Amino acid sequence: MKILYYGGQKSGKSHLAEEKILSLSLKKPVYIATYDDSYDDHEMHKKIALHQKRRGDSFITVQEPLMLHEVVKDGGFYLIDCLSMWILNLLEKQIDYQPILEKLLSTDATIVFVLNDVNRGIIPDGALSRRYVDLSGVIGQSVAFVCDEVYEVVLGLPKRIK
Repeated sequence: MKILYYGGQKSGKSHLAEEKILSLSLKKPVYIATYDDSYDDHEMHKKIALHQKRRGDSFITVQEPLMLHEVVKDGGFYLIDCLSMWILNLLEKQIDYQPILEKLLSTDATIVFVLNDVNRGIIPDGALSRRYVDLSGVIGQSVAFVCDEVYEVVLGLPKRIK
């Protein structure tokens, strides 16, 4: 089973995704954190600390900013939070997403994905920003297509669209 939660920043999608995978898993699920902690970003460190506190010991946490398919194994239960950070990491390292995503989506595992909705604003004026927004839309479509359930999250409220 594959499930996608997408929505704007601070919409509540991570919390809902955590609740979902916990309700599905028969064992402690794996939380795949995609943030590349090599940056000295104090704001992100605060956000990460809040997420970790909320999760407590309900998850096995694995930090993997790039090769998600190497962590996910058949039969497992996973939360990937979030694809948006993963996309940024891929762009920075100039890594092709397609083989990673294909392997990930073909894995016989229960995966809950989180993705920021960045495609409703104006077209960014910078080349990297445009590439990020475009890639986010393309990857979001690919993931949504294979998912059994897709939820749009607004103000903490999930609306099932698939």
